[in-house]
Amino acid sequence: MAVECVRHSQRPELWDRLDELFAGVVPEYNLHGDIGDAYWARLFAEFPDYQFVLYDTERDDILGTGRSLPRTWDGTPQGLGAGLDDSIAAAFAARDSGARPDVLCALGIEVAPAHQRRGYSALLLAQLVELARHHGLTHVIVPVRPTWKDRYPLVPIDRYARWTRGDGAPFDPWIRAQVRAGGTVAAATAHSSRITGTVAEWESWTGMRFPEDGEYVFPGGLAQLTVDRSRDRGVYWEPSVWVTHSVTPTVPRTVTRDARPDPRPAPRRT
Repeated sequence: MAVECVRHSQRPELWDRLDELFAGVVPEYNLHGDIGDAYWARLFAEFPDYQFVLYDTERDDILGTGRSLPRTWDGTPQGLGAGLDDSIAAAFAARDSGARPDVLCALGIEVAPAHQRRGYSALLLAQLVELARHHGLTHVIVPVRPTWKDRYPLVPIDRYARWTRGDGAPFDPWIRAQVRAGGTVAAATAHSSRITGTVAEWESWTGMRFPEDGEYVFPGGLAQLTVDRSRDRGVYWEPSVWVTHSVTPTVPRTVTRDARPDPRPAPRRT
């Protein structure tokens, strides 16, 4: 196996395979975010160097994929913003205004079902750090979608983010993996990404029925869905946990004068 990181700018045709290879990896409702839908086409047209796949060149196989955007950050937890939607909008606003980004924000890290539980998520995360380093950015910031939060949809995200195991490590597997990779849990946000749909759309996405107005727990949801039948609308705010990773800049190799070889021939012994 020979695994390479291939950017969209290098081989855009590889992305034609992703829908089939990654079917079911992300819950259906997560494919219909209010902000994500609005910017999806621009993501690949304007930031192709920041979208990549892990590609097995020997087997012509895609193992995983990562999506990201460069944005600005003032270094404070408050400056991270409300989450995924806020970061996407801010990144495009900064680009349109000519502002210089200083960090890389992860939008998604996914491993193909055929290759899960083989350590590729850690490799994808490492590639994000390398990508940030390549572009001279100082941090990778990740609005983490916690793996086990759907088991506890009624627990506020700020409390969930503080849960730990007996050994002191984060309770959630994906947050724990981020911390083991050098990340720092910086903040939790209850309004990371908004998904709005009609009642019929939400019933299709979840396989449930919503016979009256109210709050609903649904399969795969990290929080509750709010249904308003009079307006034919369901609104879901997905929470996330901000994890930040410092990026060590590449230090160019320098050669001091004393370390240079002496071009003069060595004196002959007599």
